[in-house]
Amino acid sequence: MNERYTHGFHERVVSAHARRTAEDCAAFLIPRLSDQVELLDVGCGPGSITVGLADHCARVVGVDTEPSVITEAEELVRARGLDNVTFEVGSAYELRWPDASFDVVYAHQLLQHLGDPLGALREFRRVLRPGGLVAVRDSDYATMVHSPIEPMIERWRDLYHEVTRANGGEPDAGRHLYPWVIEAGFVEVQASARPWVFADAESCAWWSELWAVRITEGTFADHAVEFGMAGRAELDEMAAAFRRWGARPDAFWALLHGQVLGTRA
Repeated sequence: MNERYTHGFHERVVSAHARRTAEDCAAFLIPRLSDQVELLDVGCGPGSITVGLADHCARVVGVDTEPSVITEAEELVRARGLDNVTFEVGSAYELRWPDASFDVVYAHQLLQHLGDPLGALREFRRVLRPGGLVAVRDSDYATMVHSPIEPMIERWRDLYHEVTRANGGEPDAGRHLYPWVIEAGFVEVQASARPWVFADAESCAWWSELWAVRITEGTFADHAVEFGMAGRAELDEMAAAFRRWGARPDAFWALLHGQVLGTRA
């Protein structure tokens, strides 16, 4: 199976992931949690969402394939003095726990990067107890809109689709979560959507610089060049377009996330 993580683990990528919170990224799940719940967070990254979920659960385990982000997540737990959160390296396709080990399996921005999202969802179902919940959330890159229009940002969005699909992923996974969860065998499936919006100077400057760095210094850049889909000069033009856009007082950006809950029968 051809599968590579498009974003990589550049410091700018990991620091952006560390800004995420359970309140923002798991709002659709939190009302279903309780102090009796044991939850598995697959693709946990540096753990900022995971530790937030621990405030609502009896026990939380975070899993990621990248050892460096697991180390960062463990440091976060120590800094907060939490005793109901653990982290470990592992694969979404081969979870080490026996059948029916958890009440909830959560995955944020994970399935879009997998070559076999259905295989992962079926593995999530395996480790869930009867009546347990799967909760998945992914962005949909085709819904990314911005103003004022920068043609090279439009070109970047097309290129991102090409690179991610060449890496085995699905950049528009947000719209596919609902049918995927149904096909994976879950019942009582509920779908919703929530946007991210950047429309102030601080957030637009942060978002534009994040992507300017990813485009020129991150794994995405290496993959685009490797596949012959873009050259370094064109990537530099895209980064410059992001920075121009982010510096404008009227900059606006929005993107949509699909969110799905499903029950293990």
